[in-house]
Amino acid sequence: MTHAAHELLWTGFQGLDPEHVELGFRPGGIILFARNLDPDPLCGPERCHALIQGLQARWGREIPLAVAIDQEGGAVSRLRPWVGETPSFRSIWEKGGAEACRHWGVLWGRGCRLLGFNVDFAPVADLWDGHIGTGMGDRCASTEPGRVARAVGAFLNGLESQGVRGCLKHFPGLGGTRVDSHRALPELDDPAQVARNLEPFLPLARPDRLIMVAHLKTPHTEGLPASLHHGSVAGNPWGIRGLWLPDDLEMGGCAQWSWEDRVRLCLEAGQESLLVCQTPQGVNACAKAAAGMPEALWSPALDRFRQFRSHLPIPQATSFSQEAWRTWLEELRGAILE
Repeated sequence: MTHAAHELLWTGFQGLDPEHVELGFRPGGIILFARNLDPDPLCGPERCHALIQGLQARWGREIPLAVAIDQEGGAVSRLRPWVGETPSFRSIWEKGGAEACRHWGVLWGRGCRLLGFNVDFAPVADLWDGHIGTGMGDRCASTEPGRVARAVGAFLNGLESQGVRGCLKHFPGLGGTRVDSHRALPELDDPAQVARNLEPFLPLARPDRLIMVAHLKTPHTEGLPASLHHGSVAGNPWGIRGLWLPDDLEMGGCAQWSWEDRVRLCLEAGQESLLVCQTPQGVNACAKAAAGMPEALWSPALDRFRQFRSHLPIPQATSFSQEAWRTWLEELRGAILE
């Protein structure tokens, strides 16, 4: 049975068509991965649009459903089967600076909007450090905080000019880590590195902008990942305000905590939603844990998440435009060749 607290979940799912998607509850947000996208470049985009429209009709009638994708370009490009290889954020910045970052933000925003997405979990605001095996690499624009802030700000400006909300990630910054948080909990011991990592977030965070919080242990987090720590989210000492959400709660970086603890600590930390992406088992466990929390704990977060969703573009009940998609592809391919 569905529960009001289930609307806190921003969830992954199985299936490529709306009639094959069954969660057993009403989520507040969804995120699509390669498993949800038909790789055929001819029919895949239209099928994706139909999937999103169908789920909006099911779960987004009262308030728009938050519909996200990880579309950074480079190594993290869910649209790769349809658009081919695209430049990384680092290469865009190094080749064309802020102007190129804004242009690529506009391009990804326009493409996402044509498909029906209203959120892109991009760009990365972490510092590039060259460490191998962390899952970051060229997703990061620069080693210098000021340059990262300029690159990220320009990309967000372009993306959000197209009506697609961006997301600052991965707060408070994974630069200098040696472990991929998908697999285990990374740790930073040096307060100076933590402070340096924070610098790109300071000028870009704002109360109405999504901020994804990393599973990262620092001297400040009292043994917890930042994602589960009130002093790193709503109670952070740096005066940063945002629309908070944790990185995927199925990741190895928070796996040592039970689902009940993950959900409780997220809500106590001030997270607005609960991102759970990978397996039906994880989604169901998160949903069960959320429904078991006291209403006084989940209700304020739900109010904030609904407020965020109420400002998302209202889905248009229109058919997919093949002509607009072809025009966009031509522009995208032109940008790749520049």
